[in-house]
Amino acid sequence: MTTTVTGRLAATFAQLRERGERALIPYFTAGDPSVSLTKRLVIEAARRGADIVELGVPFSDPLADGPVIQRATQRALQAGVTLPRVLELARDLRSETAVPLVFLTYYNPVLAFGLKAFCVTAVECGVDGVIVADLPPEEARPLRSEAEAAGLDLIHLVAPTSPPDRMRAIARAATGFLYMVSLTGVTGARAELPPDLLQHLRTLRGITTKPICVGFGIGTPEQAAAVGRAADGVIVGSAIVQLVERHGGSEELVGRVGDFVASLKEPLKATA
Repeated sequence: MTTTVTGRLAATFAQLRERGERALIPYFTAGDPSVSLTKRLVIEAARRGADIVELGVPFSDPLADGPVIQRATQRALQAGVTLPRVLELARDLRSETAVPLVFLTYYNPVLAFGLKAFCVTAVECGVDGVIVADLPPEEARPLRSEAEAAGLDLIHLVAPTSPPDRMRAIARAATGFLYMVSLTGVTGARAELPPDLLQHLRTLRGITTKPICVGFGIGTPEQAAAVGRAADGVIVGSAIVQLVERHGGSEELVGRVGDFVASLKEPLKATA
């Protein structure tokens, strides 16, 4: 039976749970180094073990992103990549891969596109969920109602500073999965993960049964393994975007990124 758009994320987490695996979610800045290469990178990532793929929509003021993703965003913007172009990319990808696709964006592009139009178009293009980095749950009701009507999961961020009451409110509002931010500050690979991360994860796990995925600061298979022991999924962004930056003009780019994705997935295959 074909999985519907509205059920692709839920089905993926259910299948992984049955196998005792954790989700690997690589992030790519859409359009860096080009839209056509982003498409090839996503297909290769799915082939090499990515369970879900996060596509960053280029935006002129990416507040949550560190220097690596900021540079990628600038390159994509200079090449003329816009939200409509990323939606077209998603449509192209959906015709070639069944991997769930999640957009990471900011509220301005979505608002400019139109809330209802964005949600309906995203689902038509095969997008499964959206993370709006600068939209707190308290202000998300208009988008949430349109997302629910269209069948688009609205994924919310949980900060490391969130107290249990706020975690509970965010967990109630989120669909698809919860994105737990591992550290305060912006995105970017770190040498070490915060010592209190596992405690925050345990607290959130005690509040909700929804899948919890951790991002920000994870850049090695060893870090992925450590997080995977407590979370349902691991999100890796800057370390991948840095590889794209380093090898963007090389014929080895797709293979190198595929190898790295495979190395990140390996320790997540038997963490249960």
